[in-house]
Amino acid sequence: MHTPTKTASVMDSQPSAHPSAAFQSFLDAHLDHEMLRFTTAGSVDDGKSTLIGRLLHDTKSVYEDQLASIKSSRVNRASGGHIDFSLLTDGLRAEREQGITIDVAYRYFSTSKRKFIIADTPGHEQYTRNMATGASTADVAIVLIDGSKGVLPQSRRHTFIASLLGIPHVLAAVNKMDLADYSEQRFNEISTEFRALAQHLGLNSVHIVPVSALVGDNVVTRGSNMPWYSGPTLLEYLETLPIPRAATSALRFPVQLVLRPDANFRGFAGQVAGGILRAGDTVLSLPSRQQSRIKSIVTFDGNIAVASNPQSVAVELEDEIDLSRGDMLVRPDALPHAAHNFTAKVVWMHETPLAVGHTYLAKHTTRTVRARVKHIRHRVDVNSFAHLPAQRLEMNDIGEVEFETSLPLFFDSYAENRLTGSMILIEPLTNATVGAVMIESVLDRPATVAAATLPSLILVAGRPAVAEMLADELTVRGERVVLLDDEHIGPAGIVPAVRAAQLAGAVAITSTLLTPQTLATLRRFLEEQTILVAGALPPNDSDAAAKLAQQLNGAQPKQDKP
Repeated sequence: MHTPTKTASVMDSQPSAHPSAAFQSFLDAHLDHEMLRFTTAGSVDDGKSTLIGRLLHDTKSVYEDQLASIKSSRVNRASGGHIDFSLLTDGLRAEREQGITIDVAYRYFSTSKRKFIIADTPGHEQYTRNMATGASTADVAIVLIDGSKGVLPQSRRHTFIASLLGIPHVLAAVNKMDLADYSEQRFNEISTEFRALAQHLGLNSVHIVPVSALVGDNVVTRGSNMPWYSGPTLLEYLETLPIPRAATSALRFPVQLVLRPDANFRGFAGQVAGGILRAGDTVLSLPSRQQSRIKSIVTFDGNIAVASNPQSVAVELEDEIDLSRGDMLVRPDALPHAAHNFTAKVVWMHETPLAVGHTYLAKHTTRTVRARVKHIRHRVDVNSFAHLPAQRLEMNDIGEVEFETSLPLFFDSYAENRLTGSMILIEPLTNATVGAVMIESVLDRPATVAAATLPSLILVAGRPAVAEMLADELTVRGERVVLLDDEHIGPAGIVPAVRAAQLAGAVAITSTLLTPQTLATLRRFLEEQTILVAGALPPNDSDAAAKLAQQLNGAQPKQDKP
């Protein structure tokens, strides 16, 4: 127990509450460092956890008590008196006992040049879904290859997933070169095989480094066992790699929350998913298609003039427009796709297979909708990359699937924007996340009635029988239709009813007589979307409905003005 004198002396020795200029400069320098996220993957026992442990140790990112703990651990699979660095990342008891990685382990470290977040992902085929989770936000994928075994099927699977997830850079670390006698010939053989694989998958930025995570060669320091290798070490590569950013893409701002702390402020909170937000810029809201200008960009630290990905901000607009969670702000001249039907690559993560006809919940940015599996185009054989016919996807399978959603999604292809081009599938009964989805393209509708040809509102004034027949005809064709001829709606309720139908992606049909003021209100929020006002129709209701159906089956209907 300390005496009062010793306590006082310790207190006297504490640093000042105001850091020195040198210390503040040190903090500022580190706070300004770029952040690089990378993931490790590969086959079982390729040495992923050992490599990360070595990286942490050699960059002085391991506390002394951690190092002492693994040195004294009863579990030590390292040979030759070496430290088992995998114990630094394999935190689960089952992982330590089995010597494999099961869950995704995240680690942080920094150097004088850059900050890093590592996702150590499992290599066993059973845990491929965990690898996809850890790699989803990575800038670099490090694929470990056992130098004594070469490129294994699971290494090919993880490289394929890295290409599927659009990871910009891939680094192949040929590990355990100590077991291959540090052979340059063996390294060249593996390099040739891996580069052929990368070329087949369309990977553009690929680098290959021979390493020994156990000994430490070419991880942080170069070592003396492979003098024939003159390229950068693994850390040197990570420190100098350019980090891609989404600021060059089109503006995408999904609204997560509407902020209304008082009557004087209405802001829309969310994360910038692409492009740049600037105060004063004109933006378009989806799906209402109303335009406004950005009045201010608000953060916890005060207002800012510009925001970009991945900043989370609140946006205040100059006008009071219809905007809520799940909607999106974009630039009027750079619109995303807005569609119910699309094709996507799927990594299936659940024991219950993905089945055609089943409906899941799809969470896309801040919007959650129902998504039905229409068709499985193929399943990918990750060993040969052949496209195989499939009626369902089993756990860890990868395939191309056609979806139809209950509400339109506002998306880019995954290749263009990883945030607006991805979504997850949720089983509604159990709330389990069952699939990772990378959207590829809009799915063409059948040629009978293309989605773009249908108006948002069809007015058949004073002809309720015609409106009902037309609604039945379009429903048979597979269109979403809402008939608004209901005594509980009435003329006063038409505007909110049409808005609800628009949000649901349905065509509204009514025979209600609308005033010019009501039509003007509808045109304000429908904007460029068509309002079809039926003109002269045959007196027979069936003939009139048939004429309208034929008109809708052709080209874009002309907007008639009363």
